Amino acid sequence: MAFVQIIDCKTDRLDDLNRLMDTWAEQTRGRRTAGHAMVATDRADTTHVVEIVEFASYEEAMRNSGLPETDRIFREMVALCDAPPTFTDLDVIHDATFDKATATRVLEGIAKGDLNVIDACMATDYRDHDYGSAGDAVGIPAFRERCAGYLDAFDFDFVIESQIAEGDEVAVRWTCHATQKADFRGMPPTGRSAVGRGTTTFRFKDGKITEGWWQWDVPGLMRRLGMRLPSGA
Repeated sequence: MAFVQIIDCKTDRLDDLNRLMDTWAEQTRGRRTAGHAMVATDRADTTHVVEIVEFASYEEAMRNSGLPETDRIFREMVALCDAPPTFTDLDVIHDATFDKATATRVLEGIAKGDLNVIDACMATDYRDHDYGSAGDAVGIPAFRERCAGYLDAFDFDFVIESQIAEGDEVAVRWTCHATQKADFRGMPPTGRSAVGRGTTTFRFKDGKITEGWWQWDVPGLMRRLGMRLPSGA
């Protein structure tokens, strides 16, 4: 079970506190077990500082606390504060990563032929960069048309292998099994099936996808399907 520790303190020495946290991160590199840490200030009182540290489990947090650097940095942190910090230890019982869920919904929906997910999840000025296509598709109608071109030509069995979220972006590594059933860009159907692998990265704003990058081996997939490649591909 994931574990989160919240540390509350009062201090007006924010720059010193941030430097202290950076020092701890550098000195414990390769040994710390914290997966994510952030420091925030109260908008109503900037001397009220909250540090939130995430761990894979309570046991991992205790391992982290046992590092000599953690103990030393904590004592220096206390010296920066107006009063001893307080701790809240939390076992995570629900964690909803909404952007990752939206990325999953879009990719799986498109693969199943449900293009309505585009209207629901994409911004109206969505820009799509598909390295298997010439130029960008800008706007929802253009992206729907691009997806429809693939869906008209292929049947897909799509599997999401992993996801990574960082800032406003979600990267998804996927595998698809494609069977060509109709003409594709002037190439007649082969009826063959092949496996393709790639990565799609979506950028989000206010819960909507505003930009997407598709990186996959288009020539390799076409060869495996027995399709003719354009000159120079």
